[in-house]
Order: sequence, then structure tokens, then C-alpha cells
Amino acid sequence: MKSLKIAFTVLLCCCFVNQGNAQAKKEAPYKAAYTSSFAIGKAAYSDIILDLWKDWDDNAFDRHDYFADTVKFILGDSSVIKGKAAGLEEAKKFRGAMASCKSVVHAWVPLHSTDKNEDVVCIWGTETDTYPDGKVVTRDLHEVWWFNKAGKVSSMRQWSARFAE
Repeated sequence: MKSLKIAFTVLLCCCFVNQGNAQAKKEAPYKAAYTSSFAIGKAAYSDIILDLWKDWDDNAFDRHDYFADTVKFILGDSSVIKGKAAGLEEAKKFRGAMASCKSVVHAWVPLHSTDKNEDVVCIWGTETDTYPDGKVVTRDLHEVWWFNKAGKVSSMRQWSARFAE
């Protein structure tokens, strides 16, 4: 009787696993415009993005050299900045208008697109900016950072939202 219970339990588990696999293979109602084929990426790329967020908070953009010369930034306000020199100039101008900036990082994940053979880091956080006149602006951020084959940031896309508390 004991072996019958074990056999029944194993059979039942196999049924659930097969059902789960069948559901996992179900065709999605949308096709990803970029890709939906990801694996966990390089942790070192997450470290780079965390360094860049800290550089932003500290207003220290010359601390690291992580950008490709042809980097492109698409910001939360829909503006687009192309090129390393222009990106650094705009960042210094924008950040320089603030008295301070404090970021809280909620989560990050390095990803590798297996079909595109590209690496990205996704990061989520909250940024609180204080201006010289005392005005405080808090916004939630989601950013995706792409890396080129040389390990430099080649692109960044940002989504920004301000929520009422």
C-alpha cells in the first residue's frame, strides 16, 4: 500500500509538472518588439550602473569613464541626448541646478538577451532633488541601461513618474 501511495504521488507530481510546462509554452498575446528571451547577465554591469547613480547623487560625473563615445540617452521627459560629451554637459547643467540629490535604489537586475546577444541592466528607484530655493521634487525612476561589446554604456532609457503621497 505504501508503494502505491508513493507511485500515485509521483504520478500526480508529473501531471502537475506537465500541465505547468504546457502553460509555459502557451503563445503570448503579444510579441516583444525587442526580445523576451533573457537570462541573468553580468553582475559587474550592475556595479557600473550603481556607480553612475552614486555619481549623479554626488554631482561627480568625471569620477568614472563608463560611457561609449556614441552613447544615447532617452530621458523621462522625452528628451534625447546623443554623444558622450553632450550627455555629460547636459547632466552637469541639470544636476548643477540642484543643491542636493538623494537616490534610494529599490532593485536592479542585470540581464543578457540570449537572442540579441546584448547586455542590459534594469534599475528602479526614487530620487529626491532639493533646489537652492528649498523646493523638493521626488520622482520614481525606471531605467534600462544597454552595454556595448566593449563593456561601455551605449544607451539609457528612463521612465519617470511623480506620485501624490
